[in-house]
Amino acid sequence: MTTTGPLRGASAFAAASAPPALWYPAEQPPAFTPAEILAVAARIREPVHIVATPSGSDTAAGVGVGVGAGAGTGAVAGLGIAVGGSTSPAGTGQSGLPLLGTLPPLYPEWLGDRSFAETHGVRFPYAAGEMAGGIATVAMVSAMARAGMIGFFGAAGLDPDRVERSVAELSATLTGKPNWGINLIHSPGAPALEERIADIALRHRVPAVSASAFMALTPAVVRIAARGLHRGTHGRIQRRTRLFAKVSRPEVAGPFMSPAPPALLRALVERGRLTAAEAELASRVPVAEDVTVEADSGGHTDNRPLAVLLPVMLALRDQLTAAHGYDRVIRVGAAGGLGTPAAVAAAFALGAAYVVTGSVNQATREAGLSDDAKRMLAQADIADVTMAPAADMFELGVKVQVLRRGTFFAPRSARLYQLYRDHARWEDIPPEQRAKVEKDVLQAPFGTVWAETRRFWEQRDPAQAARAEHDARHRMALVFRWYLGMSSRWAVSGRSARRADYQIWCGPAMGAFNRWAAHSFLADPDRRDVAQIALNFLEGAALITRAHQLRSHGVPVPAAAFAPRPRRLA
Repeated sequence: MTTTGPLRGASAFAAASAPPALWYPAEQPPAFTPAEILAVAARIREPVHIVATPSGSDTAAGVGVGVGAGAGTGAVAGLGIAVGGSTSPAGTGQSGLPLLGTLPPLYPEWLGDRSFAETHGVRFPYAAGEMAGGIATVAMVSAMARAGMIGFFGAAGLDPDRVERSVAELSATLTGKPNWGINLIHSPGAPALEERIADIALRHRVPAVSASAFMALTPAVVRIAARGLHRGTHGRIQRRTRLFAKVSRPEVAGPFMSPAPPALLRALVERGRLTAAEAELASRVPVAEDVTVEADSGGHTDNRPLAVLLPVMLALRDQLTAAHGYDRVIRVGAAGGLGTPAAVAAAFALGAAYVVTGSVNQATREAGLSDDAKRMLAQADIADVTMAPAADMFELGVKVQVLRRGTFFAPRSARLYQLYRDHARWEDIPPEQRAKVEKDVLQAPFGTVWAETRRFWEQRDPAQAARAEHDARHRMALVFRWYLGMSSRWAVSGRSARRADYQIWCGPAMGAFNRWAAHSFLADPDRRDVAQIALNFLEGAALITRAHQLRSHGVPVPAAAFAPRPRRLA
C-alpha cells in the first residue's frame, strides 16, 4: 500500500487535521455506505484509494457511514474508498477529500508465490490433487491444464498398464504443456509396484509427479527427483521432472526438503538407475522444491489443522534452506480442508505458495466417481466424515478419512482390522463372527474371496500370493484388503447394490463446500466443473484478501465482502 501520511490506526485517521494530499473524484463518486463500499471493494483489479471526509461534514459525523458494519471494530466514521479520480483537481474550485493511502490492484494470479507460476508454466497458484483410483481422471487433469492450473492424475491403486495408457493419452492431449502430472503413492508392501510407476513417469517424461503417503524416502521417489538433473546455461541446476511432496509431519517433510541421502544415491548409481553426474547434482538440491502441507484432508491424513501445521513447515523450510545454502526457495503449498474461498484465502494469508484441492473435486463432472457416489458427497456436511483403515497400509494400522453418511464402510472395515489384529488366522476367529463377516461384509465365503484375491496378486505381485500360501495371517489380511479395495471400486462404478459399502475418501471441506455452494449453480453435481470451482475459489480468495486489507486500515467493510458467492467465471 502506498500512503500519503502516517497510518498509525484509527485514532491517527481521526486526529489528522492536515493530510498532505487530496483525492479528487471523476465519474465514480467515493464509497461511504456499506452497499457502496461492498461494490467498490469488489473491483480488485483496480487501485483503490482510502479517503476521509472533510472534518465537520455530515458523513464524517457518521451519517450513513459504518452503520452496524463499523461499530466496535475500530472502523473510522467518515472513512471510505474510491477508484479512479486523481490527486489533481479537474477544474478551479473542485473540492477534494483527504487521501490516506492507495492499495494497488490485486489479481487472483498474484496470490501465493510468483515463482510457482514461472516454474510450472501456469497462470494460477492452484492444483487439483491426485484422487486415487483414477478419480482424478485424464479429463480432470486436461481441464485443469487448459485453465492455467495443474492437475495430477490419480494413479494410486490402478494397474500399471492402465496408468501407462492414461499417461500416454495425457502426453498426446497436452503436448508441450508442462502443467500436469501423475501420482506416485508410497507402497511399503509392494516396492516393485512403486518402481513400475516411477518407470512409467520417467519413460514418458511426465512433467510433474506428486509423491504422497510417504513415511521415508525410497529409491523410486529419489530416482524421479534426480533423473535428468543438469546445469542450465547459467550454471543453475535444472530439473527434468518436478517433484511435489505431500507431507503432514515435519519428520517426513525434512528429508524431502534436504538433498537425497548419499547412501541412497550411491546405491542408485551402482544399480545403473542414475548417472554419477545426476547423483552429484542431487546432493546439492532438495529432493522436492514443492512441498504440499496436507492438513485435514480426505484419504490419507493426520487430521492436523492447517493453521498449526503450515507455519511449522515454513519455519522448517527456512531452517533447511539456510543449512544447505540453497540458491532458490522451496515452495510450501497447502492442502486439506480447502472447501471455500475463505479457506483458500486463509491458506495464502498463512504463507502458502500454492493450494491443492481434493475432496471438492470428486463431485465434479470430470471426476471418475459414479453419479450415485457424487450425489452422496453433495449431501455431506462438515461432520459427515470419519476415519477408517487404509487398504494400502492395512497391516500397519494406517487410516484414511472417508464419508460416513450413507455408508457402513467405516465400521465394517474397522471390525475387519480388529479381527486381523486379534487373531493369527481366519480359522481362529469364533465361528459366529466368521459367519457374520461372510454374510454382512464379504457377502461371499472366505475361500471364494481368497481365490479371487489370489488371482489378482498372482498378476499384480506374485510374491504376495506366494507368501499368503504359507502365511495364514497374511492371507487373512489380503482377503480383508479385498473388501477395502473393492469398496472404493464399487463407489467408482456405482454398484448400487453395495452402496452401504462405498468407500469415498472425503474430508470436512466437502461439507463446507456444499454449504457455500447451496442455492447456486454449483449446488448440483451435474453442473459442477473442476475449473469453475478453482476459478471461484481463487477469485473469492482475492476478494476476501482485499476486504481484509481494507478492514485492517480502518475501512468499515461489510460482512458480505468476506463471503463471495459462486458465479460463472471465464
